[in-house]
Amino acid sequence: MVEAIMDQHPRTEPVAHEHEHMDHSPTARASGMPDAPSDHGAHGEHGSSSEKHGDHAGHHGDSGHAGHAGHADHVGQFRRLFWIMLVLAIPVVAFSPMFAMLLGYGLPEGPVFSWISPVLGTVVFLWGGRPFLVGAVDELKARRPGMMLLIALAITVAFVASWGATLGVLHHELDFWWELALLVVIMLLGHWIEMRSLAQTTSALDSLAALIPDEAELVDGEDVRVVTPSDLRVGDVVLVRPGGRVPADAIVESGSADMDESMITGESRPVRRDVGDAVIAGTVATDSGLRARVTAVGDDTALAGIGRLVAEAQNSSSHAQRLADRAAGWLFWFALIAGVVTAIAWTAFGMPDAAVVRAITVLVIACPHALGLAIPLVVSIATERAARAGILVKDRMALERMRKVDAVLFDKTGTLTEGSPAVTAVAPAAGFSEDEVLRLAASAEADSEHPLAAAIVTAAGARDIRRSPVADFRSEPALGVRAVLDGRVVEVGGPALLERTGVDESPIAATWRTEGAIILHVLVDGRLAGALRLADAIREESRAAVGALQRRGIAVVMITGDAEAVAASVAKELGITRFFAGVRPEDKSARVAELQAEGRTVAMVGDGVNDAPALARADVGIAIGAGTDVAIGSAGVILASDDPRSVISTIELSHAAYRKMTQNLWWAAGYNLAAVPLAAGVLAPIGFLLPMSIGAVLMSISTVVVALNAQLLRRLDLRPERVRDR
Repeated sequence: MVEAIMDQHPRTEPVAHEHEHMDHSPTARASGMPDAPSDHGAHGEHGSSSEKHGDHAGHHGDSGHAGHAGHADHVGQFRRLFWIMLVLAIPVVAFSPMFAMLLGYGLPEGPVFSWISPVLGTVVFLWGGRPFLVGAVDELKARRPGMMLLIALAITVAFVASWGATLGVLHHELDFWWELALLVVIMLLGHWIEMRSLAQTTSALDSLAALIPDEAELVDGEDVRVVTPSDLRVGDVVLVRPGGRVPADAIVESGSADMDESMITGESRPVRRDVGDAVIAGTVATDSGLRARVTAVGDDTALAGIGRLVAEAQNSSSHAQRLADRAAGWLFWFALIAGVVTAIAWTAFGMPDAAVVRAITVLVIACPHALGLAIPLVVSIATERAARAGILVKDRMALERMRKVDAVLFDKTGTLTEGSPAVTAVAPAAGFSEDEVLRLAASAEADSEHPLAAAIVTAAGARDIRRSPVADFRSEPALGVRAVLDGRVVEVGGPALLERTGVDESPIAATWRTEGAIILHVLVDGRLAGALRLADAIREESRAAVGALQRRGIAVVMITGDAEAVAASVAKELGITRFFAGVRPEDKSARVAELQAEGRTVAMVGDGVNDAPALARADVGIAIGAGTDVAIGSAGVILASDDPRSVISTIELSHAAYRKMTQNLWWAAGYNLAAVPLAAGVLAPIGFLLPMSIGAVLMSISTVVVALNAQLLRRLDLRPERVRDR
């Protein structure tokens, strides 16, 4: 039964739906919740200004943040309600005659003491039990009995029976005030733990809006005035300064610049955009300014299109219901039918008084103490354990689905690779050594802020090569840099530099070009000194991650917006046999769907805006924590580090958590399946009747067993560095 319950949930449950599900659940309402590749050898100076994502509050809609605040308040309400009910439950339990009799201690005499449990117990029932009672009504209206109805049935029967026993109308054995109080407190604890573990912290669509700058510079004749991007119209001309973001989709009208489109297209290196080329809203002019004529604004921009893809993917599948709720639905009918059959059977044997006692005992003993904690405790401990290992779980269903993943789709740039260029080879010309070529290039590039310059300087530092002071430094966009070093003119640049000087390229350049590498040449006094190969550096951890996944029988696929040659080179080095290259942002989610159509359960790992639709579409979206807010907002699991080996740890955690959930459900449901018939008196013919006190003790033991079993998850070692040893 439990295996069927564990596997009867939809394959996908995007983050946005989890949000909606929680904010509009019965408990939420009850607690007051509101319902393009090229050879980019040329480079130039990088602008010094920057754009901070955190400064875009003006573009964030209030509704998304209100939803987050509302959910946080929902968690806070359950927390406060739990502590208040816990304080009230202590005297209810302590002054309950049945509990006192069970433990063998005497109660003080007097009417004041005898009314403590009934009065406070009523408060606990009406106040602390309200979320479950309201939730039960909603489940009845929806004709889908579940956990809320089972809890409501148990506490309502206990409440009515306890008042009957207090007033002398029913047998004193039916004094369940202590059981009522404990049940409400434990259920509130379970829901608080669950809501806390499901807390969401990021909105993908808000983060998309954050890529649009707060201001745009509109060219009005000879004047330039500052406006908001929403004021722009198609045909307007805007000025984009070095380091600034493009406020709308546009065509370059004058000027040229290396555009950082990595956040949108996944391209790992700046792309040169000249007059007549299109530029995308949200991209950054890295080295020089330009003027562009607006071609699309608002909902018509490529960025808005990506946002729609995210929303569509997030809305494409139904909610996955709580696993324990399915078990509770079955147990509700089991308890209700058992209670009715018990009443009929005992009445038929001529014992109507015993029929009432037995039937009520059955309904109360079916209360899901352990069942209410079986899943939330495992989820809470699993997410806490994961967080300590740098794995942040936003969507608990995503964590559970990881155990079924048989294909992992890795974005290349920033995930399998560093996401920034690095010097991977040096080819010196005759008369020069590798270190000498690197020293000349690093010295000339030292004053440049271009990413390629930084990569060259870093490579020299890694080899302990000392740079020499230079004079007359100059940087020319699309050409390269020039400086005087020890009386010699040193130039570093790409194809345009060679064309201008008439110098032949290094013989190795043709081979490097087929591999999709960036090629820069170093000239000294107009003569070739050597060539540098730059490429997106592969993370050392990626090899271990890919190998470990393949050893587990999980297919590893790579996807990138980079050229075929670049993708093939990286895939070959990592041992990946299948990859998608030159993929546009809107096509990435289609590639995920393609893998799913093959019958695969797909986990997508990425870090850019262009990955967001695919992350949302995948069965499990995993965002690299160093990536964008959009990617993080679209994923169910976030890796706080850049280490892809954490994907293996996530899979292991998923398997371990699933085992604990299954064990806890079997134990919790198994207790009810065994205890209910005994409470009903199925063994009465041989002289055995399960006393209510013993049933209550067994319920408590069941809860303790579930809690201890969940704690065993803390022993799981999730350190990513252990992957290479497996």
